[in-house]
Amino acid sequence: MACSPSPLPCDKVLEGIQSEWTREQAELKEKLICHDTEPWQQDFNLLHYIGGVDVSFVKTSETVACASLVVCDFPELKVVYSDCELVHLNTPYIPGFLAFREVGFFINLLEKLKSKDQNLMPQVILVDGNGVLHPRGFGIASHLGVLSDTPCVGIAKTLMQVDGIAKDEQFTNKVAELSCDGDTFPLITTSGRTLGMALRGSEKSSNPIFVSVGHKVSLATAVRLARRCCRYRVAEPVRQADIRSRDFLREKFPESYDTAACKQPKRRTVKDSDHLERYQQYANERKIERGKKDVASSFFDDQSDEESSFDSLFEPMK
Repeated sequence: MACSPSPLPCDKVLEGIQSEWTREQAELKEKLICHDTEPWQQDFNLLHYIGGVDVSFVKTSETVACASLVVCDFPELKVVYSDCELVHLNTPYIPGFLAFREVGFFINLLEKLKSKDQNLMPQVILVDGNGVLHPRGFGIASHLGVLSDTPCVGIAKTLMQVDGIAKDEQFTNKVAELSCDGDTFPLITTSGRTLGMALRGSEKSSNPIFVSVGHKVSLATAVRLARRCCRYRVAEPVRQADIRSRDFLREKFPESYDTAACKQPKRRTVKDSDHLERYQQYANERKIERGKKDVASSFFDDQSDEESSFDSLFEPMK
């Protein structure tokens, strides 16, 4: 149940958070670089380590999740480093602002890796989400790239529908024409801008992934790299991050993954007061933090899925 369109306090709290996040996105977007900047981008022989990040949720919880970072060598794509961290959702999810829930965890994992073995730091990070293929041109892959000052590529499994890019008949026909692995078609807006590419990553799946520039990489290089990293539908670093995060949660919460127990998860009734309490708590925390931290540190919070609905924050995670 979403917030009522009537003028409830919940609406004002949500509006305030969204306005603040929009300003912070705009500030960070000024630092966005959408072209190749690294020597390996001209010669993949110079590329040795690729990172992949993802977040998975406990099936029966609204607030408990696992953030995962893997590093794969290239071109073998063997996992040489893996780290999973149990995290809790405190930050509200608003569509288009996924980074404000997840990026802080990824930054923490990268800092942990840097302190353990700087030689394994990834030269590029593949992110389960979008980069410039986003309503404001600054999705989670761009957000992570700017904050970490690392080349990033958005690898999304669900199409972000924005500015005329839509799952219409024309789109369906183009997907059907992706007959071989490596086939692509551009995702072009009504204004003529190319925000990403649909890529069939493997013969094993007819469903494409959606590749977009995150930071410090061109679209051509991003697509070429994504293709080299696909053994299945999804690029291997992201796939491995997803697998390991799910395994981590399955080990930590075996009761949540019992088939019989998870067939019909209980759903509680959500009231407007529930929304208000959650958002008001977050807004109050932000007021306390404001003035103590710079723009970058304001992203160190929590998680969900970019293409999920607003209500998913208050329903059992799937």
